[in-house]
Amino acid sequence: MKVVVDAFGGDKAPKEVILGCKQALENIDDLEIILVGQEDVVRQQLTDNNCPLDRITIIDAKDVITNNEAPVEAIKTKTDSSLVVSLNELKAHPEYAGFVSAGSTGAVLTGAFLKLGRIKGVLRPALAPIFPTITKGKVLIIDCGANMDSNEKNLAQFARIGDIFMREVYGIEKPRIGLLSVGDEDKKGNEMTKKAFQLLKEMDINFVGNLEARYALSGDYDVIVTDGFAGNVLIKSIEGTAAMMMKLIKNAINKNTKSKIGGLLLKNSLMDVKTMMDYHAYGGAPLLGINNVVIKSHGSSNAYSIYQSINQVVTFYKVGLVDKIRNAILKDDKNV
Repeated sequence: MKVVVDAFGGDKAPKEVILGCKQALENIDDLEIILVGQEDVVRQQLTDNNCPLDRITIIDAKDVITNNEAPVEAIKTKTDSSLVVSLNELKAHPEYAGFVSAGSTGAVLTGAFLKLGRIKGVLRPALAPIFPTITKGKVLIIDCGANMDSNEKNLAQFARIGDIFMREVYGIEKPRIGLLSVGDEDKKGNEMTKKAFQLLKEMDINFVGNLEARYALSGDYDVIVTDGFAGNVLIKSIEGTAAMMMKLIKNAINKNTKSKIGGLLLKNSLMDVKTMMDYHAYGGAPLLGINNVVIKSHGSSNAYSIYQSINQVVTFYKVGLVDKIRNAILKDDKNV
């Protein structure tokens, strides 16, 4: 399996990206990595970090797309950027397992859409990160930022794609699908949410109704359907709250000698909580509905996060996720 990796995407690139690739090669037997970026810099980093060069191919790309650039313009004009060259390589070799980048979210989404294209019948691709729940399960939040202005038909299709994802990737027979709203009553929400509610009720999925944001990580849901605006606010609120809680706990432990002793007694339990709340452990967010596996890693991804993102590509490729989504959308279109 060959995975294309944007070596210069992300705040900590290229070092952390290359270290993540090294971890992936050490843990995934049948993996080859195609690293795209400034060849001299990449080669030096590989040498400095004792990476297995026999399973790595370097493709030179002199330029880098930054977060401050307009995505469409950058994709069209920076043709020698690590992101554009990566996507062109993937387009030229559709048999490759997929692509990972921690670069500009807007540029990754735009580039994937323009270069790789949507699966036929997909109205809009959706960015769908995976979060841990309090019951130690997983919940997929779809969409979290690819589409700022969605309609009820988009949300219905997000539900279908989320249902396929959780069944194929995590083996959940009947994923519990909830619709993000301002209350759990059937009539709550704006006009789009109310219309989406009716569509989801009529679909052959396990739709369990509306949910409030405070129950997103309760473990009562496997898929949370929302538009990109509300979804992005939700995930950033979750990340911000998690970071704040960890700081509050740390400050409380360091308050005095007695609290420090208590902290030592709770050390293992607190480490378990920290690990569960660390987004690095969950890789990136797949862009679902595109004609290949594309993973958008967090901009501040470290080596472990990059490794997990590559592992996601391998997992999704092995279960044939793109084809499963394609077949389901085709079936829905025939039934309309």
